Amino acid sequence: MTQSEDSFLSHLFELRDRLIRSLLAIGIVFVGLCPWAKELYALLAQPLLASLPRGGQMIATDVVGVFLVPMKVALMVAFLIALPYVLYQIWAFVAPGLYAHEKRLALPLVTASVILFFVGMAFAYFLVFPTVFGFMSKVAPEGVAWMTDIEKYLSFVMSTFIAFGVTFEVPIIVIVLVKMHFVELATLKEWRPYVIVGAFVIGAIFTPPDVISQLMLAIPLCLLYELGMLMARFVDKPDTAD
Repeated sequence: MTQSEDSFLSHLFELRDRLIRSLLAIGIVFVGLCPWAKELYALLAQPLLASLPRGGQMIATDVVGVFLVPMKVALMVAFLIALPYVLYQIWAFVAPGLYAHEKRLALPLVTASVILFFVGMAFAYFLVFPTVFGFMSKVAPEGVAWMTDIEKYLSFVMSTFIAFGVTFEVPIIVIVLVKMHFVELATLKEWRPYVIVGAFVIGAIFTPPDVISQLMLAIPLCLLYELGMLMARFVDKPDTAD
């Protein structure tokens, strides 16, 4: 076996070990959260439950949905709790192959991207959900019982969390594009009108069909794009030799 083959296999084994550690961490946290799965789902459903008309409730149309859906929520929360450890495993695997200046940039960007993703989820939970559900409860036709299946609600929440979490990653994406010289900062400024139009298109696709929720995604996206360009000024500098 050549030295290159031996090095490749050692990296493959290390990747396997770190993947197993990450999955074990998620699994341990998940097992610890299982007894509170119903409470976690109730917390996730609170924005909708608070907007339902008097006597309104959520329903389960699947026989095992009342068990599986809370378990899925517990697994999602377990992943979020274990995420710092998972990211550490990823960092420990890739860091030895990075230059010193890449390490100085990568660690703050990874940390900031995780924080921004959580901020995007919090923005959706505390601001978007109450606004959207309150609007839906007001426009429901007279005599229509406005309720939703718990599986469909979880799917809606997950897609919204991902949409807003990714939206709040825009500053990081802009910084990486500029730092890696994939695009010039001046070019990003020229793209501003297209980004604004694209933000509203994305808002129309990934939010319910009401103007308020679309604005609540499109406007932050535009502002975060501007923030990304502002921050990119401080990293758009020639790399020094290490």
